[in-house]
Amino acid sequence: MAGNVKRMKTNFIVIHCSATNPDMDIGAAEIDGWHKQRGFDCIGYADVIRRDGKIEEGRDIDSIGAHVLGYNSQSVGICLIGGVDKKNRPENNFEEVQFKALRRLLRYYTTKYPRAIVVGHNELDAGKACPSFNVQEWLKEQTMI
Repeated sequence: MAGNVKRMKTNFIVIHCSATNPDMDIGAAEIDGWHKQRGFDCIGYADVIRRDGKIEEGRDIDSIGAHVLGYNSQSVGICLIGGVDKKNRPENNFEEVQFKALRRLLRYYTTKYPRAIVVGHNELDAGKACPSFNVQEWLKEQTMI
């Protein structure tokens, strides 16, 4: 995928959700289309984690993302598919294979960007429920970081 302006520094690794219900098995291609409809040049996230745990590449990793207003030039975005129930209410409905893939990506990114802080989208934009779980609590339970 595209993304043409290069990011100079990475201070944050931001976890997102697609805000789709668990029956929607979408991936980077669908999100790329949604983001283009919103006027972005391509998908805003560097990676998308599908319901089956497959990691799909999105925007070029060295490009400035389009996923957190005010933080795009200093962050990398990872999007988990899911995050809302059938009535569009925030819900941690992610599969364990998605969390396993997230741990794998975070090992990579925290090695590549050792000073970056891992946060949920809602930690940088208080008006958001995304990613529909408390990233800091989840991180405390993990052994990869």
